[in-house]
Amino acid sequence: MGLETTRETRSAAPALQIDGLRKSYGAVEVLHGLDFEVAAGERVALMGRSGSGKSTLLNCICGIEPFEAGSIALAGDKLERMTPPELEAMRRSRIGYVFQSFHLLPTLTALENIEFPGQLVAASRRERRQRAEALLERVGLEHRARHRPDALSGGERQRVALARAVMNRPPLILADEPTGSLDSTSGEQVLGLIEEVSKAEGIAVLLVTHDANTARVCERIVQMQDGRILDQSA
Repeated sequence: MGLETTRETRSAAPALQIDGLRKSYGAVEVLHGLDFEVAAGERVALMGRSGSGKSTLLNCICGIEPFEAGSIALAGDKLERMTPPELEAMRRSRIGYVFQSFHLLPTLTALENIEFPGQLVAASRRERRQRAEALLERVGLEHRARHRPDALSGGERQRVALARAVMNRPPLILADEPTGSLDSTSGEQVLGLIEEVSKAEGIAVLLVTHDANTARVCERIVQMQDGRILDQSA
């Protein structure tokens, strides 16, 4: 499998489509019939207080948490119809992840961390390396290619994590508080890169944040409270 995905293929369906999503833990319902979508290439901020259901929603989108009713579709493919191996393949190839705590592999260099998702989809060594080198240059870290995460600053680690997230050209990136561990200068740089990479690659972003300043790089804000969507404003 290669790393090429045409923008035309991605634009045929929303990057993320959620219809009537319900999720419960025992007798307690935590997601109450959610409906929203993220268009191909669109950047959407998901905002809400702790306990509003944002993390549960992300886990459902990733296929980690099962849900009782409704539908989640990634670029037109419905998760509820997938087998466990298909869900695993979906997580590897159809979603990129950027976490607050980076989650880089400590024994790999910056370049190797970016390249790693390409191995999971059986891209050729040459294709992986060329793509990883281009992404490292895009985030301004080509001079840090051979450094391991413990030799990088927090901002540099998050830039590597962003490059890794887009390695396989997924239709969707999930960014969970991506600037939460960074100082203001590094945070601004990472936000600028998220916007730049999303536009350049045609990749949609669902960015979870408590911070209105962070949300400004998105085109639309979805507000959650108590497992419900309150507002979807531009």
